[in-house]
Amino acid sequence: MKIKRVFFVPGKSAFFFDDQRAIKKGAKSDGFVYQGRPVTRGFESIRMAGECISIVLELEDGQQAVGDCAAVQYSGVGGRDPLFLAAHYLPFLKQNLQPLLEGLEVDSFRGLAERFEHLKFEGKRLHTAIRYGLSQALLDARARVSKKLKCEVIAEEYNLTLVPERVKVFGQSGDDRYTNADKMILKQVDALPHALINNIEDKLGWQGEKLREYIRWLVDRIIKLRPRPDYRPDLHIDVYGTIGLIFEGNLTRVADYLASLEKEAGEFNLYIEGPVDMEEKYRQLEALAEITRKLQTLGSRVKIVADEHCNTIEDIKEFAEAKASHMIQIKTPDLGGIQNVVESNLYCKAHGIEAYQGGTCNETDISAIACVHVAMATRPDRMLAKPGMGFDEGFMIVNNEMERIIELLKIKQGEKI
Repeated sequence: MKIKRVFFVPGKSAFFFDDQRAIKKGAKSDGFVYQGRPVTRGFESIRMAGECISIVLELEDGQQAVGDCAAVQYSGVGGRDPLFLAAHYLPFLKQNLQPLLEGLEVDSFRGLAERFEHLKFEGKRLHTAIRYGLSQALLDARARVSKKLKCEVIAEEYNLTLVPERVKVFGQSGDDRYTNADKMILKQVDALPHALINNIEDKLGWQGEKLREYIRWLVDRIIKLRPRPDYRPDLHIDVYGTIGLIFEGNLTRVADYLASLEKEAGEFNLYIEGPVDMEEKYRQLEALAEITRKLQTLGSRVKIVADEHCNTIEDIKEFAEAKASHMIQIKTPDLGGIQNVVESNLYCKAHGIEAYQGGTCNETDISAIACVHVAMATRPDRMLAKPGMGFDEGFMIVNNEMERIIELLKIKQGEKI
């Protein structure tokens, strides 16, 4: 079956684009916005409304397959592609991509996704957001043509076995790290709360004392509110390189501080994402690898998670091979096509590195649902509840799609017996 027509529809994503560099430099909040001027190229203000573009593929039989082009909250930094604004990219899509898609035979998802992954215009590949959305639409189209679930298409093309069981879900609190943590505990999220520790003065503390205090509060809160005594979620906190800043890049002091947090975490596993940001890929890789080794030497159970400067599938392979963390965030929009998310999950697992299929609050319901199917086929160690920063909505989208997939797989597998 062929693609008959293609539409590009501008829309809003579930959160905002934030100038991370400006925030790290101390930009003060003013209600929901930030005071001061942006410093990252493309930003007109430090916080800008998030945008997306839906790619709609109309098939010959009238069915419509959809994927959403979306980019991360902190675009334009950490080796990522620039800000993704719909008005800038819509003319390009209509002029260059539409003619290539209309009339295209929908055969192998993997083959089609790879074809567009490496496509270049004026020597440049498509923006990661475009590759991300287009690959979702192509997967949806293939699933509709073959009358299968999207996870079934992935499993078939990558020779994987589908398991009708949950993948652990990680909740993201945003700045409301107290109220949203309560919500996560009551809904028994597998890992929590992200906490958005992206500012030293207000959130981390110049000696790391505010993060330490928060972890103590979080542990006490879980024990007080947990619906059952055996509920032991992993604690996963993103610090955006701020620990490295307070210790002036001294990796021994960073590792000692991280190890000291084990006492605060008590019975719970503790993951710290992005303890340092070295502003360059290989310096970041080497620093995280050294911190990982130091934690192991100290006999610490605290684990670190790689994020910044680990954006592409090539990056992920290099970080995994170097053992540059205990876990790698596979930040889905940064990888371009979702076939790269599939392969990254599988690569990390094959190399003894925990795979966290992440993403961003700044995605959409369409991209989040596609990611659930990727996770169900490839079984990462955890996946992000997304989109948005309110927690409940993103958790509902991811959780409910996962439960639907599980039930349908059980029915299908039962019918084969």
